[in-house]
Amino acid sequence: MAGWTTTDIPDLTGRVAVVTGANSGLGYVTARELARRGARVVLGCRSEARGRQAVERLVGEVPQASVELGRLDLGDLASVREFADRLPHDRLDLLVNNAGLMAVPYGTTADGFETQFGVNHLGHFALTGLLLPRLLAAPGARIVTVSSMMHALANIDIRDLDSRRRYGRWIAYARSKSANLLFTHELARRLAAQGADAVAAAAHPGYAATDLQTAGPRAEGRRAAEWMMKAANRLFAQPAGAGALPTLYAATAPGVRPDSYFGPSFAMWRGAPVPSRRAPWTVDDAVSRRLWQQSVRLTGVSYDGLEE
Repeated sequence: MAGWTTTDIPDLTGRVAVVTGANSGLGYVTARELARRGARVVLGCRSEARGRQAVERLVGEVPQASVELGRLDLGDLASVREFADRLPHDRLDLLVNNAGLMAVPYGTTADGFETQFGVNHLGHFALTGLLLPRLLAAPGARIVTVSSMMHALANIDIRDLDSRRRYGRWIAYARSKSANLLFTHELARRLAAQGADAVAAAAHPGYAATDLQTAGPRAEGRRAAEWMMKAANRLFAQPAGAGALPTLYAATAPGVRPDSYFGPSFAMWRGAPVPSRRAPWTVDDAVSRRLWQQSVRLTGVSYDGLEE
C-alpha cells in the first residue's frame, strides 16, 4: 500500500462503474482514472450541461475512454429512481457514492429532508438499494462511499436526523458523514450475513482542494468566507488528484476488506492511501441498524435479499 498511486490500478477492461458527482473535483478524477484503466464509466451528474462538459473534458484527456452521462439529482428521490431505471447495464461492478454537499445553509431536498443528510446519505442509500441487484450480479462488486475526516465532529442523532430541532451547518455535515460510515458498516454486515461477495468500503480525501469548500459561503453570498476558503485551499490542501487516491484504492485495490476505511497517510490530511482512523460510533451495530431502518422508511427503498 505504501506509495500507492493511480499506476497501481489494475486493468478494468469489461468492468462497469457508476460515479456520482462526477462532473468535477474528486468525482471527476475518480471517473477519469477508472476510464483510463478500461472501465466503462457512467457519470452521475445533477446538471446535464456540466455533465456533458465533463464527458468532453474526460474524453479529451483519455481518448480511449468509454463513458456515458446520466442525470442524477440525489436531492430528489424521483430522480434517483429514474437514474436507476434508465441505467442500461444489467451488471454493475462498482458504485462510487461520491457526490456531496458541505456546510451549506439550512435547506430541504425535493422530498423535504435536510439538505446535507438528504443528499449525502439518503440519496446514496436509495441509489445503492436500487442498484443492488445489478451489483450482486457482478462477482466481487464494490460499493465505495466517500465520507470525511470531519465525521469525527458529531455522531448522528437518531431522534433528529433532519436537524429540525437545531441546525449547525458543520454539525449537520459531520452527522451526514458519520451516516455514510454507519451505512457502510451495516451494508457490509448484511452482505456478509447473506454470503455475498460484494464489498462495501469507505474512503475520505483528507483536505483536498475542490469546489466543496466554497459552495456554502458562495450560496450565502459570504464573499470573505469564500475568499478565505479559496486561500486555504491554495496554501494547505492537496490537489483533487491526490484526494481521490483513497477512493480509487478502496474501489480497485486487491484485498480490500468489508467495512474498510481509507484516507491519506499524513495526519489523515494528505499523502498515499492507508487505513484511516474512524470515530467509534461509526462501528456501533445498534445505531447502524436503527439508521438503516429509518433510511428504508424515509426513502421507501428496501434492499431485497438483505432485509432482516
